Amino acid sequence: MNTNYGMRTEDEYTFNNNNLLRLLQLASPTLPVGAYSYSEGLETLVEVNTIHDRDSLKQWLTAELKYGAIRLETAIVVRSYKCASAGDCQALYDWNVWLSAARETEELRNSSWQMGRSLSQLMSKLQPQVKPLIEAVGEPCNYAIAFGVAAAFWQIQIQAVLLGYLQSWLTNLIAAGIKLIPLGQTTGQQLLVEFQPLLIETIKTVIELEDDELSCCSLGLSLASMTHETQYSRLFRS
Repeated sequence: MNTNYGMRTEDEYTFNNNNLLRLLQLASPTLPVGAYSYSEGLETLVEVNTIHDRDSLKQWLTAELKYGAIRLETAIVVRSYKCASAGDCQALYDWNVWLSAARETEELRNSSWQMGRSLSQLMSKLQPQVKPLIEAVGEPCNYAIAFGVAAAFWQIQIQAVLLGYLQSWLTNLIAAGIKLIPLGQTTGQQLLVEFQPLLIETIKTVIELEDDELSCCSLGLSLASMTHETQYSRLFRS
C-alpha cells in the first residue's frame, strides 16, 4: 500500500528546491550580465513622450509580449534548451547565427551579444562542464542562447525557464520605466502582478511555435533603438 499520501520523498524535495534556486539565480537582477544598463528603446520613447505614465508603459510592454522581439527571443530559448539537452551542437550554432541575423538594430544585437558573453563566461566559471556546449555556440553568443544552455544544463523545467526569462525581462524594463518616467516603486510592483496572466499566456503560445512561425512585429522598438544611439542625454547604454 502507498502510505506517503502524495508527499514527495526527501530526494525529490531537494531536487525541486535545487531547480528553483537555480532558476531564481538565472532570473535574478543581480546576475552579472548588465541587463539593468539597457532600456530597449524605452529611454527614447520617454524622451519623445510616447511613454509618459503607467498606462502607456503597460500598453507598450503588453504589445511587446504579444507581438514583439521578446516573444521571438523566448522561442529561441526553447530551441537552445532542447538543443543543449540533446547535445546538438550544430543546431545550437545555427540558432545562434539565426538570432543574430534577426536583430533589427546594432544596439539590440550588441546588447544581446554582451549579455550572452557575460552569462557564458559566468557559467564556465560556475560549471566548467558546460564549456563544450558554450564553445559549440561560437562567438558572439546571444543571451537567449546562453540562457537556454544554462537552464538545460541545470535541468530546470522548460515552462519555469521561460517564465524566469520573461519575468527577468519584464522586471528590468519596469525598473527602467520607474527611473525614466518616473514612477513609484509600488506602481512597478502593481504592474508586475498585473502582467502575470499575460506572461503565462505568452509561454503557452511560444512553446508551441513551429520554426516557420517564428516572427515578430517590432517596428516601434527598432526605430526607438536606432534613435537612442544618437540621443543627446542618456541614462542607459547604447
